[in-house]
Amino acid sequence: MSLALASNAMAQRTLTLDSCEVLAIKNNKEQKIAAAEVEQAQYEKKAAFGQYFPNISIKGAYFRNQKNISLLGEDALLPIGTVMKDGSFGFALPTQQPDGSLASSQLNNKWAVINGSAVPLDANGKPFNPKTNPEKLLWKEYTTIPKDQMEADMQNLFIAALNLTQPIYMGGKISAYNKVCDLKKELAASKQQTQQEDIIENVSEAYWRIVSLYSKKKAVQGLIDLLEKMSNDVDELIKSGVATKKDALTVSVKKNEAKMTMVKVENGINLSKMQLAMYCGIPLEEQFDLADQDINNIPVEEKLKPNMDEVYQNRSEIRSLSIAKSIYDKKVAIERAALLPNVALSANYLGTNPNAYDGIETKFGWQWNVGVIVNVPLFHFGADYYKMKAAQSEALVQQLKLDDTKEKIELQVTQYTFKQNEAVRKLEVAKVNLEEANENLRMAQLSFESGIITASNLLEAQTAWLGATSDVIDAEIEAKIYGIHLDRSAGKLRIKE
Repeated sequence: MSLALASNAMAQRTLTLDSCEVLAIKNNKEQKIAAAEVEQAQYEKKAAFGQYFPNISIKGAYFRNQKNISLLGEDALLPIGTVMKDGSFGFALPTQQPDGSLASSQLNNKWAVINGSAVPLDANGKPFNPKTNPEKLLWKEYTTIPKDQMEADMQNLFIAALNLTQPIYMGGKISAYNKVCDLKKELAASKQQTQQEDIIENVSEAYWRIVSLYSKKKAVQGLIDLLEKMSNDVDELIKSGVATKKDALTVSVKKNEAKMTMVKVENGINLSKMQLAMYCGIPLEEQFDLADQDINNIPVEEKLKPNMDEVYQNRSEIRSLSIAKSIYDKKVAIERAALLPNVALSANYLGTNPNAYDGIETKFGWQWNVGVIVNVPLFHFGADYYKMKAAQSEALVQQLKLDDTKEKIELQVTQYTFKQNEAVRKLEVAKVNLEEANENLRMAQLSFESGIITASNLLEAQTAWLGATSDVIDAEIEAKIYGIHLDRSAGKLRIKE
């Protein structure tokens, strides 16, 4: 059993304030969330940067159509004529017949000679120009194009395309969106810093409160030691007939009260250590020591009110609100882009089956095209315009929040400066009172041993000494805690690398 206790004692570690802060930040779940948000913002930035480059995609589609496509509504009749020397379609010129009339071997039209030229006559016997009125030609022979031979099998239609789209001008939306992602990354980092400062503030306060409880424990133990000695002295005085059993009983009661106070202080230490363990992310039942738990005085110094310009520069909350304001300014630009023309380059390589590039064939036929796409917004009932105005209002709200936060921070810094300085003054007075209480206790101890004063008088001096010691410890921790709050309000709490 003793070996196990010795092993546990050797394994018990000692934590410094810096190590507590590092552990708390490392194990804090909100810090892990903040780190994930920073990583998320980095990926969003990379995704936004990709908008500058072409968008390349492959698309495919299949359609089952109810009907085929027919190029003719009915069977077509085409006249049989002659290919002329110039390559045009025409008819054989008329020749003189045995009866003296003119006739063409390919036309049924009658002919007349007008101004020395053969002119065809229509069905009503009126001359016409075949070039301007070819519909009046009466052909002798026709060929037939059946309707069913001009149908294309379009019931099963396959489409495939390779598309490339390169933004050229998007109204400034892409650049504004990239800037928003940059700012969101900065905002996530700033929020992470704010959480770190809150953690350091909580850990520092818990650490020094434990140190102050150890100081009170030493003071109470000192009182118990004095009472133990006094109890022995009273027993001797009783034997000499100088003191009574009532004096011994009074001392015993005071000693029991001091021991009860010790129990309360030790319980306070244990509970405070559990709270610090929770902050640091270590098991609540783990036993540990603090590097400063045996110091006689908590280091305290009076702090001056910091320069507010430096405070605004250091405070991560101000930085976060400034970044948020910039984000909303960029959102105004994004909404404004919806009112401006968009220009993009488009290139496609596409194919269809069936295709009609060389007649209608039931196989894939391919072609490419390149073009510029321009989209100019004209009328949208004010929807995009009011979105832009709403974004401007949001930016104004962020600016007002920023101004309001600055005022509150200045008030906070002023209050903590005043309270810290007041606590330092109280500590100075408490130290003077403690010096007087020490001297009073020394004189009372000598007087009691000399039989000049009673046990009650010495107990009063001891009680006054414990009260003065507690006042010093309380003033020290009060000044220390207000100093921590002042550093936090001034944006000076940082993790030590």
